[in-house]
Amino acid sequence: MATAVHRPAARLQLGILASLLGLAALAWLLTDARMLGMDAGPGTDPGGLGFYALSWVVMMSAMMFPSIAPMVLTFGFLQRRRSDRATVDHAVSSGAFVAGYLLTWTAFGLLAYGLYVGVRSLAIPDLSWNRGGRYLAGGVILAAAIYQVTPMKDACLGRCRAPLDFALAHWRDGPSGALRMGIVHGAWCVGCCWALMAALFALGVMSLTWMVVVAGLIAVEKLLPSRDLANRLVALTLVALALGVSLAPRDVPGLTVPGSPTAAKSMPGMSESR
Repeated sequence: MATAVHRPAARLQLGILASLLGLAALAWLLTDARMLGMDAGPGTDPGGLGFYALSWVVMMSAMMFPSIAPMVLTFGFLQRRRSDRATVDHAVSSGAFVAGYLLTWTAFGLLAYGLYVGVRSLAIPDLSWNRGGRYLAGGVILAAAIYQVTPMKDACLGRCRAPLDFALAHWRDGPSGALRMGIVHGAWCVGCCWALMAALFALGVMSLTWMVVVAGLIAVEKLLPSRDLANRLVALTLVALALGVSLAPRDVPGLTVPGSPTAAKSMPGMSESR
């Protein structure tokens, strides 16, 4: 009897997990299609606001959905334990939680766009790639490495890695409560990962390769059993990238060097995005 009772809950959890991973896979395919041939390396033109905003939401779905699966599954489990509502209601609330999470990341992405485009518009000669640009990009990545070992990073990562504690502390009933919880959890996730996203901008925001690398680093620090080991592995990886971009950019695998023939090929794609 107990097994029969638990079967619907197990099927629901499996359905939520399959939906998240399926949406992430679809988002990767869409991201690849939207950004094909647009990677001009550090300083890449992100395109118009509309193109960027839609691309950012799809990109966040691709990069983040696998990493937030434990949180969404914990939310679904607690929701089922706390109420006897129909399965469709549980699915709606889980969707609202994910939507709230994406809202927070969208707000961050729009702020990042404004800052990034503002800096690019200044067209400071000393920040051109052949002068100080490579050192600026390397400095941003190095700053992300340093942030990995700060108390703020540790506090945010601790909340991201403890879904049960977060859910119990911030629980709200209903779809609106789920939306609010998603927004709050997204805020902690932004606090945890904003520097890694800054590193992505420094490496090439339109590069599928670097999206995969950053998504992998996020998954490592959120899912690897040892938090300290994960944090240090990510920090060391970022230090190596910072040194490579600053001192030997042409030797960094997957990096499109501004001004190179590969970067020049991206110009038509960027024009079409406007």
